[in-house]
Amino acid sequence: MYENLTLNIFFRQMKKQLIFGALALSAALPLNAQTQHIMDVNTAKQGAAVQPTMYGIFFEDINYAADGGLYAEMVKNRSFEFPQNLMGWKTFGKVELKDDGPFENCPHYVRLRYAGHPHKHTGIENEGFFGVPIKEGEEYRFSVWARCPEGGKSTILVQIVDNASMGETQEQEVCFVDIEGKEWKKYTAKFKGKVTNPKASMRIFLRGFDKQPVVTTDLEHVSLFPTDTWKGRENGMRKDLAQALFDMKPGVFRFPGGCIVEGTDLESRYQWKNSVGPVENRKLNENRWHYTFDFRFYPDYYQSYGLGFFEFFQLCEDFGSEPLPVISCGLACQFQNENKKWGEPDMEAHCPIDNLQPYIQDALDLIEFANGDKSTKWGKVRAEMGHPEPFNLKFLGVGNEQWDYKDNPVFTERLKKFTAAIRAKYPNIKLIGTTGPDSEGEKFDMLQPKMKEIGVDLYDEHFYRPESWFLSAENRHRYDKYDRKGPKIFAGEYACHGKGKKWNHFEASLLEAAFMTGIERNADVVHMATYAPLFAHIEGWQWRPDAIWFDNLRSFRSVSYYVQQMYSLNKGTNVLPLLMNKKVVAGDSDQDGLFASAVVDTKENVVIVKVVNTSKNAQPVKLNLNGLKGSHDVETLTLTSSDMDADNTLDNPTKITPQKGSAKASGDKVSVLEDSVPAMTFRIYRIKK
Repeated sequence: MYENLTLNIFFRQMKKQLIFGALALSAALPLNAQTQHIMDVNTAKQGAAVQPTMYGIFFEDINYAADGGLYAEMVKNRSFEFPQNLMGWKTFGKVELKDDGPFENCPHYVRLRYAGHPHKHTGIENEGFFGVPIKEGEEYRFSVWARCPEGGKSTILVQIVDNASMGETQEQEVCFVDIEGKEWKKYTAKFKGKVTNPKASMRIFLRGFDKQPVVTTDLEHVSLFPTDTWKGRENGMRKDLAQALFDMKPGVFRFPGGCIVEGTDLESRYQWKNSVGPVENRKLNENRWHYTFDFRFYPDYYQSYGLGFFEFFQLCEDFGSEPLPVISCGLACQFQNENKKWGEPDMEAHCPIDNLQPYIQDALDLIEFANGDKSTKWGKVRAEMGHPEPFNLKFLGVGNEQWDYKDNPVFTERLKKFTAAIRAKYPNIKLIGTTGPDSEGEKFDMLQPKMKEIGVDLYDEHFYRPESWFLSAENRHRYDKYDRKGPKIFAGEYACHGKGKKWNHFEASLLEAAFMTGIERNADVVHMATYAPLFAHIEGWQWRPDAIWFDNLRSFRSVSYYVQQMYSLNKGTNVLPLLMNKKVVAGDSDQDGLFASAVVDTKENVVIVKVVNTSKNAQPVKLNLNGLKGSHDVETLTLTSSDMDADNTLDNPTKITPQKGSAKASGDKVSVLEDSVPAMTFRIYRIKK
């Protein structure tokens, strides 16, 4: 018995040594001996051109993206035009609201009178957008249109205050503005921040001029901007947020939405003509997002149109983006104007087809505003705003997420009228239709063939879907199966919404990166793609996930942002064939969660390969760079995380960002690059030819 026990111990020890030896041998083997994922890239066979518009940005004024966000105005309801005219304001003393002001579209203003006693005060105080943010050392410009209607002179004291201060004074910043005469004039003053406070308020006191008696004073269009806006413009954009967009190098810029194009009703639709001209006279618009969700409700969310179509076209020039405006087709939001029980449209909510001409004229006039000579009506408006040269508009979207009903072509009959009119006057404008709110199903199946029938240049697809959608065989190969002779595709709104966790997290962003390999390899079909939504205020969001988050002073770029940026900065000029076992690499069952695509940039003479590993294990890859030989330097860019639920935050804005690295490709007949792509990782290889 003792001998048998000894033998058993001996054999077990031998078995362990053999196992450990095998593992050590495996670890010592060269990488190519372990590689099962051999990808063949034909660097000499340039395929479809990758459009300059391929990766871009979609802007919609949701989540306080414009007022309180990208648009740098710090005063809420600056012209007292909200339906509750003093929303956002507190008043004290003798304040009266008036409606016969100097601006036709913004007639309201406040009249301040003597409070009746030297120790009483008259004035107003603004709460801003979740506060009036002030930063130490930064300069700010206060402006107001004002007059003394009974003649004489007055002074207003403008304070930035901390109402919760435990110090001797609430006052943090101060400036004085002297007002004189019965005529309306614009007055300005500047001050520098002495402290940093994201949650201040702006208070205005009426004073007598130079120790004289207090004189009645009218105030209109009360405004406060940082002077350090994007490009230093007076009616400017918040610099850090505009910089984030610039850093994406977006090829196309879609504006202004989204559902606000339609409006809950036609009255609240986005009307571009109200968004141009002098900023003081731009008509307020009701933002349909303030009441869409009663569980995230913001009744003070309106559109000042300070960020209007002129500013949009300016930003497109700044970013080098093709502008893509979207206009109303005369249909209000169909989701909000439908008999849900019967699935029938409420036609009273929409413009009758026979009355559509004003909407068509709006579209024609927008093209004239963008491209017309300054001798034309709307080209003259653009020139008077400071841009005499045309903006060179090439694209126009008609309608947002519209659809037809089985017995009522409520959208396409309108689209045909727009198409005929625009083609007749502006044949070079490329028109974009839509396949509705869904990526598949009844509405999509009905509309897709109609887009080809009508002859639009592109049609807009939208899909906010869970992980399973992005990983399904049907959508991993979505554009591989599309009609090569039909209209081109604009993936105008998309994002991975995690099932049970509809917020920004790494795994969702990684699956977006995987899906985009299918967009890239099908560049002959897909000409544009824009993630959505773009912006969200930490304290004022209604929808998530989003690309860029911010509060009043800080911002961070999500992992989804970095995925978009990595593609945009590495889009190349032409697709290159990339195959594994003679198949495209799209996460199929025999591909171990790998997705891949390749392009060449003929301008930079660089081959760019994108590999996404969606599996939970590292995957060895071998890139055979057919058409290249010898040694080549390789730059890598890697986005990875061990925590699938993590993302960047305001307090840790660079927690997950692309990391640069290097590698080498070499070989006598064919250059080969060998690597191990970590689990749940997106990696880009830039091979210098």
